[in-house]
Amino acid sequence: MGGFLFGYDSSVINGAVEAIRSRYGIGSAELAQVIAIALIGCAIGAATAGRIADRIGRIRCMRIAATLFTISAVGSALPFALWDLAFWRIVGGFAIGMASVIGPAYIAEVAPPAYRGRLGSFQQAAIVVGIAISQLVNWGLLNAAGGNQRGRLMGLEAWQVMLGVMVVPAVLYGLLSFAIPESPRFLLSVGRRDRARRILAEVEGDHIDLDARVAEIETAMKREHKSTFKDLLGGSFLFKRIVWIGIGLSAFQQFVGINVAFYYSATLWQSVGVNPTESFLYSFTTSIINIVGTVIAMIFVDRVGRKPLALIGSCGMVVGLALEAWAFSYPLVGGKLPATQGWVALIAAHVFVLFFALSWGVVVWVLLGEMFPNKIRAAALGVAASAQWIANWAITASFPSLADWNLSWTYVIYTAFAALSIPFVLKFVKETKGKALEEMG
Repeated sequence: MGGFLFGYDSSVINGAVEAIRSRYGIGSAELAQVIAIALIGCAIGAATAGRIADRIGRIRCMRIAATLFTISAVGSALPFALWDLAFWRIVGGFAIGMASVIGPAYIAEVAPPAYRGRLGSFQQAAIVVGIAISQLVNWGLLNAAGGNQRGRLMGLEAWQVMLGVMVVPAVLYGLLSFAIPESPRFLLSVGRRDRARRILAEVEGDHIDLDARVAEIETAMKREHKSTFKDLLGGSFLFKRIVWIGIGLSAFQQFVGINVAFYYSATLWQSVGVNPTESFLYSFTTSIINIVGTVIAMIFVDRVGRKPLALIGSCGMVVGLALEAWAFSYPLVGGKLPATQGWVALIAAHVFVLFFALSWGVVVWVLLGEMFPNKIRAAALGVAASAQWIANWAITASFPSLADWNLSWTYVIYTAFAALSIPFVLKFVKETKGKALEEMG
């Protein structure tokens, strides 16, 4: 549910972009800041979630995130001013950041070793399902409002209902947190050994040697090195080389413009003459393609390897983005793209999302979890994740102004980054498939 809300809250704004522009009479630059400001909350939430979880526990941390998701949904649905809406976006972003950290950490600590990889992959699957469901809900609500984002529904404008519906999964997330056990690892860290033993027996089975399992976890915790920012420093360019590679992977993942497809796709299609209802439908079909690509990546990431999958994805993204740039270079006829260019743009957008999802969408997170030496893994992963949020913010905040300037050249820029990712992977990224974490360096 944390992953689902991560995806849902991140992309539900797609259905409200043009309505927010219209209601508050703002330009592209102001609009971009309202959309992108949630990412500031994401960065803060991700940076603090680990420490909060270590102090009060994983389950309580989830409940805080669920509460923030709920408050953000209500506040976003009932804003009395633009700054008010922006504030609730930050609150929701903080919850997203917390969910992005606490979900994978909890799964890793509670899942039996034999199932850890498969259960961990459900986080990414839940994110892309959340994105798809948000677009389906937006499309359904738009139809109910007669195709008008500012049409009336339940006494509110349609876009307000779109943002408010998130209350349902947010409350469900909070309620479900009462049905799952606390992490045995956290319980041992605060001296609650008996409770930890009972939960280990519950999730791993009575057949295991509980004393040995408890001793194993406690020994591992004592041996752990608490990596710090200082551990990452080295070389002539501030960070160690491996840290820069992690930052590069995070930056390239965002600089190809993937989040434009999830934050602005309805606006993008409307800008080239597609009617609002169809533009929302295309946003949903793109999200389905995103799910298909993610499933493909989950199947092949351990078979094909991380590096080959990333290269395949980069090549596919170059083709998709280049075709979009070509299609958008044509002048509108009667407020629409010419028929041929319109179909090319639509198909190319789906091709781009498919190749991203089956490669960089999953591979980057797998690599970041594996590629760093044990001594610096936690701190290096934190820096790389922060770089990802910053890059995400840069793309999200710049797209409306860039699109106003020249939509085709905006996609040329994204194409260039996709192309540059190929030599980057070939030269700097090492394959981690089949290697023990202790071999990384």
